[in-house]
Amino acid sequence: MTATIDLNADLGEEVGDDEAMLAIVTSANVACGFHAGSPTVLARTCAQAHRRGVAIGAQVSYPDREGFGRRYMAMDPEDLRADIVYQIGALAALASAAGTRVRYVKPHGALYNTIVADEEQAAAVVEAVRSVDPGLPVMGLPGSLVLAMARDAGLPVITEAFADRGYRPDGTLVPRSEPGALLTDSDEIARRVVELVTTGRLTAVDGSTIVIEAESVCLHGDTPGAVEHARTTRAALLSAGVSLAPITRH
Repeated sequence: MTATIDLNADLGEEVGDDEAMLAIVTSANVACGFHAGSPTVLARTCAQAHRRGVAIGAQVSYPDREGFGRRYMAMDPEDLRADIVYQIGALAALASAAGTRVRYVKPHGALYNTIVADEEQAAAVVEAVRSVDPGLPVMGLPGSLVLAMARDAGLPVITEAFADRGYRPDGTLVPRSEPGALLTDSDEIARRVVELVTTGRLTAVDGSTIVIEAESVCLHGDTPGAVEHARTTRAALLSAGVSLAPITRH
């Protein structure tokens, strides 16, 4: 397995310690204002990430600030495409003003989970990204429909795993409403990530072993103990001889 991994976190959401997380991760999924964040916060986050040498990704979402982007929305594909283009463009301008640029796109929350299997919405996301920049990578769940469609459209892709989320036997995430969805012990999280990176395997919620090929690992910044989880995971990876670096595909 790979001896190098990218660590990413959702930032610019005004719910976690972004400054602390930026000292740990190698990539920042910066909110684009539709589920969280303001122009000032996003501009500050881009500037801080640039100073730290952290890659910036546009974390696009449904227009759902009230639900933090975690509620499914049956959107018209044209509306969803336009919303994605708008969000990427807004963050790209803020990143440019900070002296850096958007290097990938990662859908957030309910949109991320929906396009694992929803063909219409996955197509809308892929078309939006390609219309902005056909060289802009899409980050998503291994085996998801959106990544398959992105590859077919000629877009680069980045496969991702989650440090603090439970997995079903089919490789999808356990819904947050179900038991086993969130892991809370820093040492357990770190151990699982090292196992994933060094062996390509994880233990699913039912105890079975699943294979996951991931180039990036997400460390959520808005969960209790997030910074400690991230620090422990980073230290464990380095102790295991794993190098940390952002994806440099764009």
